[in-house]
Amino acid sequence: MSMKAEYKQKLETASKNKNLTKNKLVGLKKRRKGAVDQLFHRLHDEVFEEINCLECANCCKTTGPLLTQKDIDRIAKHLKISGSGFIQQYLKIDEDNDYIFTSMPCPFLGTDNYCDIYDVRPKACREYPHTDRTNQIGILKLVEKNTLICPAVAEIIERIPK
Repeated sequence: MSMKAEYKQKLETASKNKNLTKNKLVGLKKRRKGAVDQLFHRLHDEVFEEINCLECANCCKTTGPLLTQKDIDRIAKHLKISGSGFIQQYLKIDEDNDYIFTSMPCPFLGTDNYCDIYDVRPKACREYPHTDRTNQIGILKLVEKNTLICPAVAEIIERIPK
């Protein structure tokens, strides 16, 4: 399933507005940590009422999560294979010495954009796009990067007043 046209447009706009995004995020660093978290969490809830990840799945198609040993053990158990078998079949080690999928899109992404291992998916996938985490000020670089991957993050940033 391809990405909804409206979401594609959001990502194109975000790409064109990189400098505006950077300026907004720099401005947030001057605000109180709790106030920034509150703003992000409110916008996260609002935006995810409107955006359906199943009509996008761009994160699953383009951005490989890092997998922890807990993730590997949990997914391997679910697939009824050994941890080493799972690593051998699906993973490689990246330049940061982390386990990542050998290829993208994610090998567990179905053609309908559903995740075949949703209930046991990696922690990084469960937490993505991280806009509901605490200490948003500490991850603004990540948020900035995610505006180019996730239309919901692009929309959240768009809604932040200048």
